Amino acid sequence: QVQLEESGGGLVQAGGSLRLSCAASGSIFRINAMGWYRQAPGKQRELVATITASGVTDYADSVKGRFIISRDSAKNTLYLQLNSLKPGDTAGYSCNADIKINWHSPSRTYWGQGTQVTVSS
Repeated sequence: QVQLEESGGGLVQAGGSLRLSCAASGSIFRINAMGWYRQAPGKQRELVATITASGVTDYADSVKGRFIISRDSAKNTLYLQLNSLKPGDTAGYSCNADIKINWHSPSRTYWGQGTQVTVSS
């Protein structure tokens, strides 16, 4: 069984920073791409950033230059550094990962439960 667990959310003032973590645990053979998504109340979930196994990153236009996605493959952990936060960044942030649990099975996507980020003005 594979689990993803986020941490690091909280309440921060506009202009502040937070660092989110997403730790993968369980029966893991290989982790491929990983990503962060967010969903604000009344809005659809949106992609924030992704990172491939080789470290290639991509960002939503709304967070480019402010957020940084990274991963520590040795720790099976994904990070998101949130800088210059705005009230519009307020949302529940979730991570996902494309994971193979053994060499002969296809990979599948796993999701964490999410962590809340609230930015006050």
